[in-house]
Amino acid sequence: MNGLLHTSDHRRRAGLLIAIALISVGLWQTQIGSLILYPFSLLATWFHEMGHGLAAILTGSSFDHLMIYSDGSGYANIRTPVDAGRITFALISAAGPLGPAIVGSLLIVASRTIATSRLALEILGWALIVSTAVWVRSPAGWIFLPALGLAVIALERLGKPSHHQLAVQVLGVQACISIWRSFDYLFSSSGYVGGRSAQSDTAAIADALLLPYWCWGGAISIVIAALLWWSVRKAFCT
Repeated sequence: MNGLLHTSDHRRRAGLLIAIALISVGLWQTQIGSLILYPFSLLATWFHEMGHGLAAILTGSSFDHLMIYSDGSGYANIRTPVDAGRITFALISAAGPLGPAIVGSLLIVASRTIATSRLALEILGWALIVSTAVWVRSPAGWIFLPALGLAVIALERLGKPSHHQLAVQVLGVQACISIWRSFDYLFSSSGYVGGRSAQSDTAAIADALLLPYWCWGGAISIVIAALLWWSVRKAFCT
């Protein structure tokens, strides 16, 4: 009987996380929803741009700095070698939408135990603070990212064990779905950064490789959905 109740509870929690993901994506498409989710919008931009930046470092390029604006947009300033190939450009572009989903899925899996939940919160909090000191070069980033980092660390140190697990799960979900904050971005050739038009990540991938940008948008969306589904199942498997 206890086992059945345990399984039922896990299913409810898994359903709750999927519901949070769907509701968040829906709210982000509205003006009032974007206002409610503003802290998560900034976090989504940080996840996205850090994905680009870290991919640049791993592929031999230079991650110069990161800008985050008060409207929730941002960009990673990257310098690639003159002999960088098409694959390098494609990987750096793809890491923006896919990097956060990978990290988010790992956060969700980390919520399986209280100990790993606390460790994940500690790492995320310090990552926000340290990355601000090293790469962020915008006032909005200087103000909001350390505040978010301190809030995450405070939650880890002062919150209840059950809160640790739920927080890691919610943050993981937000990381996974961060690219869908502007749902049409993956299926557009351009977007707006700081009020100016800029090439979208999927258009950059299309330029570097084959197929139109909307094909890459669809492929990335499928991978993100699969990562979210896998991580939720893994976190709550018995």
